[in-house]
Parts: sequence; structure tokens; C-alpha cells
Amino acid sequence: MRKSRKLAVLTGVGLAPCLVLGLSTTPASAHGWVTNPASRQAQCATGTVQCGDIKWEPQSVEGPKGLKDCAGGNARFADLRDDSKGWKVTNVGSSTTFNWKLTVQHATSTWQYFVGSTKVAEFNDGGARPAPNVSHNVNFKGITGKQKVLAVWNIADTANAFYACIDVNIGG
Repeated sequence: MRKSRKLAVLTGVGLAPCLVLGLSTTPASAHGWVTNPASRQAQCATGTVQCGDIKWEPQSVEGPKGLKDCAGGNARFADLRDDSKGWKVTNVGSSTTFNWKLTVQHATSTWQYFVGSTKVAEFNDGGARPAPNVSHNVNFKGITGKQKVLAVWNIADTANAFYACIDVNIGG
């Protein structure tokens, strides 16, 4: 009986740190995505386009800074990379306003907007924490036609960024 009690105590002592860590760890909360014009993850979330896991987590397209990937390097959200998926294209003028919805306001270094490999706009927040809703007016500098815009929210105090692709018809 004494060996059983000793084994139970040792087992409890060994499991206690795991339980404490497991109970104190909270899942990553959400972050942010472009809602207007509707980004690909916004279209997934509203059911405009049928998608996998991203429909439940439009705010979670996070990856290392410097990527040019609609899915932020995340294989779980590969639907966002599929240009043939039937994304709704929004007609915009030579400039348009992009609206972000943020569920966690991370300290922000910059917001960047790309068409192909061309950076068309950058907004420097200098480490400030943004409001829950952020808007940027982006001038497309003579680019026209159907384009995929990559919007990037670079976080100031981590190595990560949040990514969103938006399909637009500039001048349409």
C-alpha cells in the first residue's frame, strides 16, 4: 500500500506543472482583417465564398513579416491563395479606402498595401496601438483593371504581421 501511495504522490507532483500550464494558457485571441472592400477572409466568413477553417477565423491570418502570401504562410488557410475560387471583385476608383476590423489592438509599426510586387502605400504608426477600426485611403498610382491587393499589418513588438488579400477592379 505504501508503494501505491508513493507512486500516486509522485504522479501528482509530476502532472501538476502540466495541469497548471494547461489551465493558465489561453488560446490566441483574434487580431484583425480587412472588411471593406471585402477581403478574401471576409468573404469566407460571410459565406460569400465556400472556404475551410478560415471561415471561423478571418482575423487569424498571421505569419512572419515580409511575406507576399494571402494566407500569411499558414497552410490551414490555403483557400486564401486560390485565385480560381470565385472571389467577389469590388469595383473601386483610382483610390479607395480599406477598412480593417481589429479584435486585438497590437502596437503597430506599419500598414502596407501591395499590387503584385509593387508597394502602392505605407502608413507608419510608429508603435502606436490602433483603434478597433482602422481606415487607410490608398491611391493606386495609375494601376488599373482587375488586381489583387495584399494588405499587411506589421506588428511593432513581434516578428509577425497580419495579411489580407482583396480582389478589386481599379477604375471599374
